Amino acid sequence: MSKKIKKDEEVQVEYTGRYIVLLPEQNTSANSVSTINEVSGLNLINSTEFENEVFTSKDLDACDGILLDKIGVAIVNKSVKFTNSISVLSDAHNMIIEPERVVYAINKLDEETESYVKGYRDAVNSLANILTEDQDAELEEFAETEGIDANAVLGATWGLKATQVIPSSLLFTNPYSGVGSKVAILDTGMDFAHPDFAGRPITQRSFIPNSPTQDRFGHGTHCIGTACGPKVPISPVVRYGVAFGAQIFAGKVLNDAGGGNDGQILAGINWAFSQGCSIISMSLGGATAGPGFSQIFEATAANLLNHGVLIVAAAGNDSNRPGTIRPVSHPANCPSIMAVGAVDQNMNMANFSNGGLFAAYGAVDIVGPGVAVFSALSTPHNIRMGPAGIIHGNANGTSMATPHVAGIAALWQQATGLRGRALWNKLTATAKPLPQHPRRDVGAGLVQAPKKRRILQFQPINRF
Repeated sequence: MSKKIKKDEEVQVEYTGRYIVLLPEQNTSANSVSTINEVSGLNLINSTEFENEVFTSKDLDACDGILLDKIGVAIVNKSVKFTNSISVLSDAHNMIIEPERVVYAINKLDEETESYVKGYRDAVNSLANILTEDQDAELEEFAETEGIDANAVLGATWGLKATQVIPSSLLFTNPYSGVGSKVAILDTGMDFAHPDFAGRPITQRSFIPNSPTQDRFGHGTHCIGTACGPKVPISPVVRYGVAFGAQIFAGKVLNDAGGGNDGQILAGINWAFSQGCSIISMSLGGATAGPGFSQIFEATAANLLNHGVLIVAAAGNDSNRPGTIRPVSHPANCPSIMAVGAVDQNMNMANFSNGGLFAAYGAVDIVGPGVAVFSALSTPHNIRMGPAGIIHGNANGTSMATPHVAGIAALWQQATGLRGRALWNKLTATAKPLPQHPRRDVGAGLVQAPKKRRILQFQPINRF
């Protein structure tokens, strides 16, 4: 979880003591590992030596370091040998070396903005707020068009409507579900007992030592629900998921307290890439204290874009608008990672959403719904209510905006076949401009889903 930053508090960047190393692009993994081992006297091993290239911090602690074979990045434990070799490796062998950072799940849960729904009464109130809108006719039309029982659907979240996942005009329909897309959500895992995902094929891996992928924090489940939740939830609640037809890859890179580090995230990216995922969603990050961004994350993201993989990440919740605007968090501040800011239902900037303070980089590229976002909750945030046992709830944060973008990217991928940089360009080109806000805060604007014009059938009038 991101720390609450007071208005005048100086941002402190946290490090683990380990290093991450970007290997020269022209070198093979074997040659690079040999070079590091020869220069430093260490013994690094290749991630391919682990089943499915999945390992944990416990495995890392048992050796000097591990090379992530698919993305060409090594995670190295701190030692006198390696520290003495850094200048040689960087100067003579063109390796980029950075200290490994601590990162957190990015959601806003402080006293001022906490909005998780933890009880049945609050859940009913949340639904009432949505259903009191005069939308009975719209709901009936939607259910008939989609070929589902109107009693099974109570409408859709404001976020799905604002982003046109549920088109606002009956002249249009959205026939896309994200089918064919593999979407990786790197977070705190997933609640596999949630009834809304029963029978859904899910690929999962944990990169946290002695911790299964089961989500005990709640953040990952909420994000997965937004990105890839069901078209018709089992419980009688609104539709909240975007790409209900996409294949889910749940990577646990943050622990049960919502914390993690660069190495775990990079290991998750390496795994997602090896699994053929074309969209990677990361609602996580670390606060930045000034200009600059990770060259290693940037090189990794740029390389993946060239291989048809789009990474989207939360811009961060460290601001306290209007008085204080903080820069985009790490690693979303990398130019080749799509940084996602947050707006509310009235298209106002979320007071916590970070801004693109540095013109040449660290931009907010796009925004999504990030206030009072309704989605699935995992066990730590639920109330038991009958056999289903799990409830849903609201949350705030750029974390909640990010999976909206990831899910809509899957819809555009199905609609157009675009991937990587071309998919990025489609998302920004079709976003809804928000000229009332500076571009540094909203980028291209509010993400929008693809839609098709309905073919209307008119019956001839018989005048005789």
